Amino acid sequence: MLDWPRKRAGREIALTGFALRVLMVAIGLWIASAVVPGIEVKGTWTLLGAALLLGIVNAVVRPIVVVLTLPITLLTLGLFLLVVNAGMLALVASLFEGFHVAGFWSAVFGALVVSLTGWVASWLIGSRGRMEVIVVRERA
Repeated sequence: MLDWPRKRAGREIALTGFALRVLMVAIGLWIASAVVPGIEVKGTWTLLGAALLLGIVNAVVRPIVVVLTLPITLLTLGLFLLVVNAGMLALVASLFEGFHVAGFWSAVFGALVVSLTGWVASWLIGSRGRMEVIVVRERA
């Protein structure tokens, strides 16, 4: 369900859950390019396009790769998923002009930064794809 503009407390909210998640991935890629040596993003539109493509790759390609690498993932107690995530990031870098990942370790650390950013964003956004606010009121 798309959550198109609606009124809430006098303000119009125009971001859908999908657009908000793409924005969070873009922020993760931006942080990774600033922190991890070997990851380079040229321009804001490249950043947003790479975030969108990473979302598509994670939705389509990653589940297939996870199933195919399940035995080694079980043997490594799930640590091989870091390599899978790094491969997805490297795949996006190879498909998208202006987004560059220098090598394996850059991809691993970049994928770790993007994953941690996505985890924090999911915690803030919630399962509905909206910013969630918890209000605690004391009873008198």
